[in-house]
Amino acid sequence: MEEVNNTAVAEFILFGLTENPKLQLPLFFIFLGVYLVTVVGNMGMIILIFFSSQLHTPMYYLLSSLSFIDCCQSTVITPKMLMNFVTEKNVIPYPECIAQFYLFGAFAVAECHMLAAMAYDRYVAIANPLLYNVTMSHQVCLWMIAGVYGMGLLSATTHTVFLLRVIFCKANIIRHYFCDLFPLLELSCSSTFINEIVALSFSAFHIVAPTVTILSSYVFIIVNVLHIQSTGGRSKAFSTCSSHIMAVAIFFGSTAFMYLQPSSVSSVGQGKLSSVFYTIVVPMLNPVIYSLRNKDVKSAFKMLLKKLFLLNKD
Repeated sequence: MEEVNNTAVAEFILFGLTENPKLQLPLFFIFLGVYLVTVVGNMGMIILIFFSSQLHTPMYYLLSSLSFIDCCQSTVITPKMLMNFVTEKNVIPYPECIAQFYLFGAFAVAECHMLAAMAYDRYVAIANPLLYNVTMSHQVCLWMIAGVYGMGLLSATTHTVFLLRVIFCKANIIRHYFCDLFPLLELSCSSTFINEIVALSFSAFHIVAPTVTILSSYVFIIVNVLHIQSTGGRSKAFSTCSSHIMAVAIFFGSTAFMYLQPSSVSSVGQGKLSSVFYTIVVPMLNPVIYSLRNKDVKSAFKMLLKKLFLLNKD
């Protein structure tokens, strides 16, 4: 019999992180704090770069784009997750679930490629400082940002189109804290073979390609840093690289663990834990790792505070 392209499920119930009632309230306040830090940190970085003329360079345009992606990705996931800690059943309608999946997919893929673009920018700045303004012109930077968002939208659209063909007629409890692909496919009563193939293929490309770009960029950066005569200059450069690599390792390691394996192999508990890192923890850490340790950012922040103080004084 030919399967009808419709869905018998009007809404889903998000299982959440845990059912332990003793953990619900502490986790609510922990993740609420993390979300507030994420929004304030990333939005503060965007505002600072926008109002500080000395930060109007390709490097900081990429940073502001990363902050925008992190803020949006966290907003797509965290508020709904917080509801799960204070409500008996965290119900999400089918259209809202699909929309959450689409937005999450777009921003997650965009972050992968934005991290690669930022690593390449740092390579150009260190390896060819005299040609930096030519290689990383404002036009090139805008094209890179457009390409990053284009990758995200194309990937999310492809996954969503195939997901809309899946028929849901089993239990409607998603064993996750948001509408992710593999937890949704577990509820399907139609074939998900194509969905899994597409997921593995796209995940391999969106994880492996940026990872190779990032690792290659940092290898060349380290080679160039080793030629620096000043010991202080070398230690500063290595310190910056190690911080960036740590953030990249957390993000790509957790996403690879989640998506570069078939849904039949992945564990629900392990999947939730890895998801927490790339959906909640990394967006909070990025402003600190990429920006707040930067002397230019600190200087711009102090100048902006002085301007605001003088305006209030007048």
